[in-house]
Amino acid sequence: MEKWIKKAELYPWIEEGLKILTEEELHDSFYKNLEFGTAGMRGLLGVGPNRMNLFTVAKASLGFGEYLSEKFPNEEKSIAIAYDNRHMSKEFAEISALMLSRFNIKSYIFDNPRPTPELSFTVRELGCVGGIVITASHNPKEYNGFKVYDETGCQLVDHKIARVIELIDKVEDLTDIDLNDGDASYLEYIGASIDSIYLDRVRQLQLNEDNKKVLKIIFSSQHGTAYPYVYNLLKESGYDVILVEEQSPYDPDFSMTKTPNPEDHNSYDLAIEYAKKYDADLILSVDPDADRMGIVVKHEGDYHYLTGNQGGAILQEYLYSTMLEKDLMPPNPVMFNTVVTSDLGDKIAENYNVEVEKTLTGFKYIGEKIEGHNQTGDKEFVFGYEESYGYLIKDFVRDKDAVQACLMVAEASNAYALENLTLIDVLNQLFDKYGYYYETQDSHAYSGAEGLDKIKQILHNFRHNKIESIGNQKVLSFDDYLVQRTSSNDVIDLPKSNVLKYYLEDGSWLAVRPSGTEPKCKFYYCVVGSTEKDCVERYEAMKTDVEKIMNLS
Repeated sequence: MEKWIKKAELYPWIEEGLKILTEEELHDSFYKNLEFGTAGMRGLLGVGPNRMNLFTVAKASLGFGEYLSEKFPNEEKSIAIAYDNRHMSKEFAEISALMLSRFNIKSYIFDNPRPTPELSFTVRELGCVGGIVITASHNPKEYNGFKVYDETGCQLVDHKIARVIELIDKVEDLTDIDLNDGDASYLEYIGASIDSIYLDRVRQLQLNEDNKKVLKIIFSSQHGTAYPYVYNLLKESGYDVILVEEQSPYDPDFSMTKTPNPEDHNSYDLAIEYAKKYDADLILSVDPDADRMGIVVKHEGDYHYLTGNQGGAILQEYLYSTMLEKDLMPPNPVMFNTVVTSDLGDKIAENYNVEVEKTLTGFKYIGEKIEGHNQTGDKEFVFGYEESYGYLIKDFVRDKDAVQACLMVAEASNAYALENLTLIDVLNQLFDKYGYYYETQDSHAYSGAEGLDKIKQILHNFRHNKIESIGNQKVLSFDDYLVQRTSSNDVIDLPKSNVLKYYLEDGSWLAVRPSGTEPKCKFYYCVVGSTEKDCVERYEAMKTDVEKIMNLS
């Protein structure tokens, strides 16, 4: 900490940051280095090696720059950099570019906040060797983050990020980094011209562009990067769109929303008020970096929240049925989702003869799958999604894309409305055909060093105690993705990951994993039953047993 105090003479933000820390916060800020993991780096803003600040971002950028120099030694190199609306996002983007200039890498930086999926697109469009996004996605205002992308526009997968982490860790003392050592001539600001190309590609997704528009849509950008892009896109496509104006400014404090996370029902409070006022049919809400999208539907006079799994199921039903009707289905279609995504989507895909491939949690694995099949030409991507509200319709982006998803959900909802159906009607039809699926996720948050120990203990309890039943249902088998084996000792052909999945005799399952970006332990439930009431009762029984296992000593 002494070196940080000395640096305060050069950087007043260090002195100011140290003054406001409690004894406990001071310990947490300095007891370790902020981890750069397989999903990048995300943490609280502040002073110290365990916080997001100019020094920790500079260190990450230097490691990434060295990695790119190793991988592309004889090429002129450029990188694209985007950032969201958060505190310090633009400053972190610019310090990243300055550090990369030390490796003679040119940086194309957006002139204002932009959606994360547009960054993925830009990497490919400009022929860059990589990309950086400064964002903490849907985390609270106190956070920021740093994500890196490869030349395909995909976040770096494990075998690539491992080398980046090695090179980042070579920088032993953050405060030895000269934050002014770089060449600003390697920075070029970009903006409207890229927006135009990206949005034109999104417009081409439409399958029923000429349909009469009968929907009234409420849209919220949650103070983030989706405005004005999604709003204008929907408006230009003919939809009657009403903007939640209070949530449209780029506000780093997220002042007019309870949370910027579309997975949290509290984030829709203001949008629901708008919907009731204007008698709207549909609410679309997007997280701050515009890669996740949430859906609320008016049905029988009330507003209903859709889960990410339900949104994915409905989108598949609409996409596949429309593609078949218009003879647009490729000969070898493939859909990607994750090991913690509901089985309902698999059933729908199989019904339309769309192959299903599973990945670990994280859209980078879906992006990697897309690139692999594009290289071999054996299968053609038709959809990808995660339960955490991330969807991808077309692969000119290699990350989840709420801009694409908003346009396609609007089109699907409008097409079904022309048949006098809401998205809830469509979902109920799917339940009638495939069985009732109830999916939910419970997250248990823990802070500091003790929190990390608690998460490790929970995973240990599940992994090393013989669990014969969960929720009065016999455990038929389980998968351990860390050892890459099933309970019957079959090999799991996926990268190692600290995930456990238990399959129950009634067709339900439970998955357990630590979050890759937050100090949380996550539990995913996919419950199969005859009705919603039946499924909720099964879930409650499962949850009771899960809590008992969590607290084993």
